[in-house]
Amino acid sequence: MTDDKLFSSLKIKNHLFKNRIGVAPMTRVSSPGDSIPRKDVLDFLVRRAKNDVALVYTEAIVTDYESAQGYPNQSRLLTQRQIDAWRPVVKAIQDAGSVAVMQMFHCGRMAWPEINPAGRVIAPSPVTTKQDNPLTGKPYTVPDEMSRFDIDHVVRGFAETAKGAVEAGFDGIEIHGAHGYLINAFLSGYSNKRNDAYGGSDENRFRFAEDVIRAVKPVVPKDRLLIFRISNWGVADASVSLFESKQQWQQMIRFLDAHPLDAISVSTMNYADKAFGTDKNMAQLTREVTEKPIFICGGIYDRNTADDAVKDADMVLSGKSLLLNPDWVADIRANKPLEQRTGKEADVAYTETPLP
Repeated sequence: MTDDKLFSSLKIKNHLFKNRIGVAPMTRVSSPGDSIPRKDVLDFLVRRAKNDVALVYTEAIVTDYESAQGYPNQSRLLTQRQIDAWRPVVKAIQDAGSVAVMQMFHCGRMAWPEINPAGRVIAPSPVTTKQDNPLTGKPYTVPDEMSRFDIDHVVRGFAETAKGAVEAGFDGIEIHGAHGYLINAFLSGYSNKRNDAYGGSDENRFRFAEDVIRAVKPVVPKDRLLIFRISNWGVADASVSLFESKQQWQQMIRFLDAHPLDAISVSTMNYADKAFGTDKNMAQLTREVTEKPIFICGGIYDRNTADDAVKDADMVLSGKSLLLNPDWVADIRANKPLEQRTGKEADVAYTETPLP
């Protein structure tokens, strides 16, 4: 098979991607101390860059020392020691010819209060999921409804974490607004039942995301990328559509499109699934209302799925396949037969077993 769009270069702003393949950002619980990942986790990112992945995301980095942490042993980028730990990793990724992006998030109602430094869970509304926490086997805690003070504090945490990423030399920063975590919980009427300026209408439910974007943008130099990730599914109650319709999804994309973002990353359970009762997938529905570069992930595991997914997007992201197979890019370049990896296989990411 001749190389085509998948292995063509892509330029966004002043950043040249050597192909259209990226390591998807994945949540980790691998910090042995000081909110810095284990060395093998950092080496994993560098190894993927050396093995021809064009875009290398960090794990999801929590944004403040009070309410953001949701799982044990998560990473932050707020102290000089943390910045110094990431700086050589970022440089090694860049030296390999890849683009390094830090993803940041607040866990919101997905947090475990027993490991949260503040001992609390916060969210737009005191609404919990129907599903028990699969990692603890217990119901999720009913969150505290965020006050305006809480909102302002959390927004500052995103801006401060972005500053840490800039100091560490990252090429870009992604605001994680997907998967039922805090920003996504504000966006979705499933979890946002507020009746103030942050709830009710689509515009009001977008307001918190807008606050975060507006706080982060000024601290990101013009030569760095700013990306926003969004999804219609969450890590809990995964079968629930977090947006009510194609129209509501596209309205949120229009809101994002109006801001100075360099790309929109769409996370799906499967990139090819038809969405909202239409005959189009999520990338296609997103493309109808924005000309910004679109990244797509979900169910991309071999050359055929990667080629198919990139038809409707500018960059494809792989999580499980690139997590478990350091040679995945070479394998798909050679059109090697590959099987879709399972979530159970990927659970190695949550153990002390060194990553391949």
